[in-house]
Amino acid sequence: MSLDLTSLNNQPRLLIEVPLKPVQGSRFQPTGFPDLGAATFKGFDNEGKPVDCLLVESAQSMANRLEAVCWDEGKGQLVDELQGLPYVEVSEGDKVITNSILESHRLNSPYILESQDRSFFDQLKEELGGLEVGRVDIRLLARVLLKFDPNALLHGIFLAKKELAGGRLRLPRVLSSFIEAKHVEVVSSGGVKNDSHDPQGDTSKGFGNVPFHREEYAAPFITAYFNLDLAQLRGYGLGQEAENLLIALALFKIRKFLFGGLRLRTACDFDAGDIVVKRPEGFALPSLNDLSSELPMLLKAASSSFADPRITAVAYQPKGKK
Repeated sequence: MSLDLTSLNNQPRLLIEVPLKPVQGSRFQPTGFPDLGAATFKGFDNEGKPVDCLLVESAQSMANRLEAVCWDEGKGQLVDELQGLPYVEVSEGDKVITNSILESHRLNSPYILESQDRSFFDQLKEELGGLEVGRVDIRLLARVLLKFDPNALLHGIFLAKKELAGGRLRLPRVLSSFIEAKHVEVVSSGGVKNDSHDPQGDTSKGFGNVPFHREEYAAPFITAYFNLDLAQLRGYGLGQEAENLLIALALFKIRKFLFGGLRLRTACDFDAGDIVVKRPEGFALPSLNDLSSELPMLLKAASSSFADPRITAVAYQPKGKK
């Protein structure tokens, strides 16, 4: 079955909502932020009445999770459906240490751009030549990202290096996502780390009894939201083959995450309900099987835009170290 994406033509957004519920029980652990903890806020129900809400998973965390579904940790490579998708691989000596798919800042990773070996940095600078002054050519930036790492094109990039157009090279996310809960209730609990041998021992060194406090949450409405900015994607002028690939790749990430990526933390594991497409009306999200079978052909169709070889090798050498 070939993918039919024609109903997305001329549509500015693809908006998807998916209800979630804990796999077991009713409690779940949200994401936490330094010096803040859980992100609670006042939202509104369908009647406009204020309700207690909670950010279960942030946009930046979801971007990392949607990239993670592309990687097979057991094999140390892309999942089978995405073999041939370009990315940048970093080695230190004879050991592969990371790549642009696993790095939170993608191509802006210090392992890629801060190495003493500047081969790839200089190549990137040459590919982006002419952007030092004047308005940034977003289309050129998009073509370069498509060449070396299409994932960075979907999830956004900020190349914060003054040597690269004065640090002005950035693109917002084409695919964004977050998870929220409404009508939340705090579940306070705790416990004690017991030391039966020396309960009064030095707790700063791990001895003694150590009591602790814990907060989880419960909520009747937990929803995952996905937003694919089709207008932004078309604005890059990458051509139909590349656009079809990137749309299918985004849908594959969503499907794969909902199928097997919903264990967000030890105490935060969800099941997904029925997928609801809010916009455009009438669009049916392709199945994971259909996307998996079509992606190799879409990759082949867009291959002329990719780097050769597809995996760009970077040798990481810490600055100041021979």
